[in-house]
Amino acid sequence: MILMGGGVVANVCLNKTKGFGSGWIVIATAWALAVYIGVVVAGPFSGAHLNPAVTLGLALVGRFEWAYVIPYFVAQFIGAAIGAFLVWVVYKDHFDATEDQDSKLGVFCTIPAISNPIRNFLTEVIGTFALMFVVYYISDGKISLGDGITAATAVHSTLPVGLGSVGAIPVAFTVWVIGLSLGGPTGYAINPARDIAPRFVHFILPIKGKGGSHWNYSWIPCFGPLVGAAIAAGLYYVVGLITI
Repeated sequence: MILMGGGVVANVCLNKTKGFGSGWIVIATAWALAVYIGVVVAGPFSGAHLNPAVTLGLALVGRFEWAYVIPYFVAQFIGAAIGAFLVWVVYKDHFDATEDQDSKLGVFCTIPAISNPIRNFLTEVIGTFALMFVVYYISDGKISLGDGITAATAVHSTLPVGLGSVGAIPVAFTVWVIGLSLGGPTGYAINPARDIAPRFVHFILPIKGKGGSHWNYSWIPCFGPLVGAAIAAGLYYVVGLITI
């Protein structure tokens, strides 16, 4: 997901690329398709948990076991970091040809169009709420653990997995419309791993003239999505009680 999502930002924002200046619709569309690819690939193995906010949200409503939450978080952050590094490998010459520091940083993580911490935080909360509330209504899958694995590790149990059972298209469309509708103020991280892990990669890579990694902003794309997912979980629970 990050390989394609970060890749489109690089293609649009870095100098001397074939896609330079092609605009927000290109970025939002490619990010949606990047999520589609991620869900298709990861679905059979993990239920397509690409986002710690989604993992937390599903755990809060009892659709995912809490024992797996931290391991999934770790895997999500590692995957995002690898994807960000590969984007840099592909576009290294174009990073060198670009002077604007924000354009370089924007390939890796989000930056607010207008810095307003409270409103930026609320934007991430609302965007992730929209994503998570939709996910609740398009996810109801399980994956069996234990069948077909070695006797040494086999534990016959069933793990709720969420997105893997519904296909990737509805999720991709949801991310697409969030980007087009709510992505303007902050760049719609709506995913802590998508922002923090690539931001760390930006911090450690020897990128020519890169500037700072804006760690003072990083708490917003980290905690905003988690709060949004928690609020969506609460509303989903209340709606369930009302409709019983």
